[in-house]
Amino acid sequence: MRWSRLGVEALVVGIPAAAVLAAPDPFSYATVSGLVASALLPLRRWPRIAVLLCMPALAGGLGWAPTVVALYALGRAQPRIRMLAGWVLLTAAVAVAPVMITQSLGVGSIILTVAFVLLAAGAPTALGALVALREQLADSLRKLEAATEAELQAKAETARAEERARIAREIHDAVGHHVTLIAVESAVLAATTEDPGAQDTAGRLRGLAKQALDEMRATLGLGTPGQQAGLRTIPELVTRARAAGVDVELSSEIGDPHAVPPAVERAAYRVVQEALTNASKHAPGAGIKVRLVFREGSLHVAVTNGAPDRQGPAVEVGGGGSGLAGLAERVQMAGGWLAAGPSEDGGFELVAVLPQQR
Repeated sequence: MRWSRLGVEALVVGIPAAAVLAAPDPFSYATVSGLVASALLPLRRWPRIAVLLCMPALAGGLGWAPTVVALYALGRAQPRIRMLAGWVLLTAAVAVAPVMITQSLGVGSIILTVAFVLLAAGAPTALGALVALREQLADSLRKLEAATEAELQAKAETARAEERARIAREIHDAVGHHVTLIAVESAVLAATTEDPGAQDTAGRLRGLAKQALDEMRATLGLGTPGQQAGLRTIPELVTRARAAGVDVELSSEIGDPHAVPPAVERAAYRVVQEALTNASKHAPGAGIKVRLVFREGSLHVAVTNGAPDRQGPAVEVGGGGSGLAGLAERVQMAGGWLAAGPSEDGGFELVAVLPQQR
């Protein structure tokens, strides 16, 4: 990059200098002043100074080559018509004055000389202004395209959000209806039966139905959630599983859960919830161990269960949801990873590693 810039500067200085050396010297100082003006062209980043430094060479008759470069730089830097017109007139006056003083010209020759000088001074200035204007228009066009793309993305996101909201409402209406019926029938069963065991079971079913409704509404954003599912609610999840007859043991070494981001907390809760559900379905009667621990800046969630008890009753349920695939996607969205597979004792092990900071 540096060498290419040096090459450009060499061309900017060398070409006008070569033009000065190739022209005859009508005055004793013309060549020297032209070479000095060419050598000072790197100062064109301050274009008005560069144009002023070219004036002595322009008055000597050999300053047009560096002056053209300086005027182009001026047009690039200051594309305002009135200001540029003033500099063009000043340049033309400096170039014409020596000719008018040293030569006797007729009216026609004077008009042609002035017209030629104005054209010679105005053309590079106008070209620089046009290039600057083109760059401004190109920049405006890029910004407009970016704004248009952002608007289209916003519209697409709005459409997706509306579709998600519609689907959420449909899920809430369909599933919520059946879960509500389960809660109502459980309450009726608890009120009408005299069997204490059946009353306890009906009460648990009603509580589970109510919690399912609350979690569904909180997840779908259709209601005011109570306590959010997270690390603090995992003990409650384990307690409910025990009440349902699942042999589950919880070991927690997480300390203060306030340092864990909400997305990580929710992912950890879903890992434990899905693992308990799968173990209850596929390994009925087997003992389950849940372990939560912080290690090397990450939250490790491990759920293992033993081999299924073939003597126990099989648990028949309907087809599940997204299962481990959906759970792995949820963990990845929280910045972690999930591993699942058979354990050495014939059971199953599920391990999730989630970042403590997100």
